[in-house]
Amino acid sequence: MYILFSPSEAKNPDSPIAKRFSLAFPELSTPRDLALSRYLSLLENASSASLSALFGVKKADEIQALKDANPLSAHTQKALLRYTGVGYTYLDPASLPADALHFLENHLIIFSNLFGPLLGGDTLPYYKLKQGQTLEGLATETLYKPHVTPVLDAFLEDHFVVDLRAGFYEKFYLPNKPYVRLIFLKEGKVVSHWAKAWRGKVARTLALLQPQTEEAFQAIAFEGLKIEEIQCKGIQKNYFFSIME
Repeated sequence: MYILFSPSEAKNPDSPIAKRFSLAFPELSTPRDLALSRYLSLLENASSASLSALFGVKKADEIQALKDANPLSAHTQKALLRYTGVGYTYLDPASLPADALHFLENHLIIFSNLFGPLLGGDTLPYYKLKQGQTLEGLATETLYKPHVTPVLDAFLEDHFVVDLRAGFYEKFYLPNKPYVRLIFLKEGKVVSHWAKAWRGKVARTLALLQPQTEEAFQAIAFEGLKIEEIQCKGIQKNYFFSIME
């Protein structure tokens, strides 16, 4: 099983691993190099106001810290620990047993706005690129999609796939094989912000139980959730879960 997951705007600035960033899917080096060169150009030349929009932050000291953090030479951190937004707070990888953490390092595919898809155990520099921001007019989701599609289609071909991403990241990649997508409901209405928390909770349970088939996934009693409906939309199977809390 592989889990497709979103990144987060919030990131841990600590970088304890003294080596250049290391990413899965080397076939994506061409779009990654282009995205990174545009990002570095903006760090060097863009105004503080432009960098504030690029990073999605307002504090001058945080803008300066991100400007000073050169991804080519900075120490790194594993992606699972670099991202610290709501979904990662509820995933809480640092508290998982070794087997579950190892699973996420190798089976959680995170869609970075800057680096494209990567694995949970990949090492990343400290950076920020706000969702939807372009790099000198270049939309990274448009840049990556034609390169990502054949790479991930081949990588995921024989595996059960659970999509826990926010809808924006479908612009980077949509599987071309049957897969499961989760939708969370509260009093019959689709939740938005708190969906991040539930995606994190579900990913944590999947890391602990590691179902390898849809049948095994369907048998899981996720705490606080109840399956209301399953809808097939072509190769996409939508599981609607009611939040019971």
